[in-house]
Amino acid sequence: MDASRLAARLLDVIEHDILPLTAQGVARGNKVFGAAILRKSDLSLVLAETNNELENPLWHGEVHTLKRFYEMASRPGTGDLIFLSTHEPCTMCMSAITWAGFDNYYYFFSHEDSRDAFAIPHDLRILKEVFGLEPGGYRRHNAFWDANALADMVAAAPEPEQRRMKAQWRRILDTYAELSTRYQAGKSDNDIPLN
Repeated sequence: MDASRLAARLLDVIEHDILPLTAQGVARGNKVFGAAILRKSDLSLVLAETNNELENPLWHGEVHTLKRFYEMASRPGTGDLIFLSTHEPCTMCMSAITWAGFDNYYYFFSHEDSRDAFAIPHDLRILKEVFGLEPGGYRRHNAFWDANALADMVAAAPEPEQRRMKAQWRRILDTYAELSTRYQAGKSDNDIPLN
């Protein structure tokens, strides 16, 4: 699969499919995390979802997406699918992706971005306190899956695709910054553990 084509498609899914759902979720008081599932064969969207921690603190963007995926009456096998996460998955979400049988995941923001740009440090605190790992200390390529940062894929894309993707990247960053500001302003009004 062409890496530039894949990166461009994943950015489109974040901007046009996940972000609108996340904006609705943030308006209700949920965090800014979302995910999507695509077919490897043609990169068509199977499902996009967002964080729903107000309903259940376990419904992180990735886990809520998997929940909704398994509620589908008919669904493709996970070996035929791509898992896309807006933010590098936490340990719970990595485990859920593994248990669901995905052999991959791609992410837009890193753990450090979640801590620094979004003031949501819990992923790194759990990595350190529970597992004794520093940021990036887990194995991104292992017997279960390969984890891939979209930033690396965009940086490796040839021109003019790279220029177009970088412009889209900036739009996505700006939208997430706005959503994060809204979430942070209202988070004291919700009952989500580890705000």
